[in-house]
Amino acid sequence: MQEYRVTARRIDSHGSEAATKEARLTLDTDIGGRPDAFNPAELLLASLAACILKGTERVIPMLKFDLRGIEVSLHGLRQDSPPKMVRIAYEIVVDSDETDQRLDLLHRNLQKYGTIYNTLAGAAELSGSIRRKGV
Repeated sequence: MQEYRVTARRIDSHGSEAATKEARLTLDTDIGGRPDAFNPAELLLASLAACILKGTERVIPMLKFDLRGIEVSLHGLRQDSPPKMVRIAYEIVVDSDETDQRLDLLHRNLQKYGTIYNTLAGAAELSGSIRRKGV
């Protein structure tokens, strides 16, 4: 089993900071929000995006998948009571000349082997699509 460690601390009433390894990330923990940092819900969505992108890096050599670029867009829906994310939708846009069947194969691999993907799929409605750039 792999283990992960992150620490976080309050800086002031406008923000906090998370750290892992040699990386630091400013967190939006201001009640009024702040435009220069991710709030907790945005961090959750960014975590899913990072999972999809890292998964892509892992599977493209195995699939011998020709990839020039990839982007992920996400949309989360949060209910108020009790507060939780109830729905997350994503779109993966791939810059590649691979066939539609190969795009679907990539998508299935990302769904099957993504740690964050599988965690969130068990906690909220998670749906998404993959398409070729420019289509």
